[in-house]
Amino acid sequence: MKPSLTTRRRVLSGAGSVGLLAVAGFSGGVLAQTKPKVSAVYTVPVEQQWVSRIHKALGAAKASGEIEYEFAESVANADYERVLRQFAEKGSNMIVGESFAVEAAARKVAKDYPKIAFLMGSSGKPQAPNFSVFDNYIQEPAYLTGMIAGGMSKSNRIGMVGGFPIPEVNRLMNAFMAGAREVNPKVEFMVTFINSWFDPPKAKEAAFAMIGKGADILYAERFGVSDAAKEKGKLAIGNVINTQDKYPDTVVASALWNMEPTIARALAAYKDGKFKPEDYGQYSMMKYKGSELAPLGSFESKIPPDLVKKVRDREKAILDGKFVVKIDDGAPKATAK
Repeated sequence: MKPSLTTRRRVLSGAGSVGLLAVAGFSGGVLAQTKPKVSAVYTVPVEQQWVSRIHKALGAAKASGEIEYEFAESVANADYERVLRQFAEKGSNMIVGESFAVEAAARKVAKDYPKIAFLMGSSGKPQAPNFSVFDNYIQEPAYLTGMIAGGMSKSNRIGMVGGFPIPEVNRLMNAFMAGAREVNPKVEFMVTFINSWFDPPKAKEAAFAMIGKGADILYAERFGVSDAAKEKGKLAIGNVINTQDKYPDTVVASALWNMEPTIARALAAYKDGKFKPEDYGQYSMMKYKGSELAPLGSFESKIPPDLVKKVRDREKAILDGKFVVKIDDGAPKATAK
């Protein structure tokens, strides 16, 4: 069934119209007095890791009274342009989404509606006059979780399951691998991509295969991996969100993405009449509180103290600007046979 705004959308915004803002463009006078109407278009369910962080940040802005917010989820790539246009025609002032697989369509819509601010997940560049981009540059906490994984592995074999080998995934996997090697030069990696952003059963099967080959820690870039680790009594490392509450004996650590700084800066620019095409990627980094190593929680006392110290020292060095995690967007290579 094709998604539509009536069947696939959960409307979170209150009543009221802000259509005048779309006519007013980005001029500060009207914007300062009116609550912006923000719409989001997601290709996956809002429960999916990456999208859930955007949805959470926008939901918080709505709850605090800063914006009106509505969204469409599970929108097929073929329908993405149509749904974008529907929101644009309804008077959205800002549209947020993920255009990785639909770059041409999203940029085309943005050109057709120059008075609307577009803030899109993208590996491309900003586009004048109104198309800004962002991404989850959380390679720093990914590096820290890699250190933990490398130090906790007893078999020296780590399995990694990802969605697609694109820069947004590759940079996190490569940072994780570099962190693991820092504390354990002997560690080897198995790498599999399931070619889907949301297919937990497929991710789970890939993880089972790695466990069968000796992996005792799994990098859960996708949902389903931690389930496999739990069933087989192995450990897992979370990505983007912290699921330790659901897997207290399985998920050792997670690289957490906080989308709130990005949303806050984009909204401030819009309300001040200063929204312009920019790359907001940097606001996902630790110094802006856009990412962090999630609390160790149930594993606080299970990780060797000397390993925790190494991780905390490296974390401080990153925050102090004394250590830079390399951004490597190339496809990660397996080293285990």
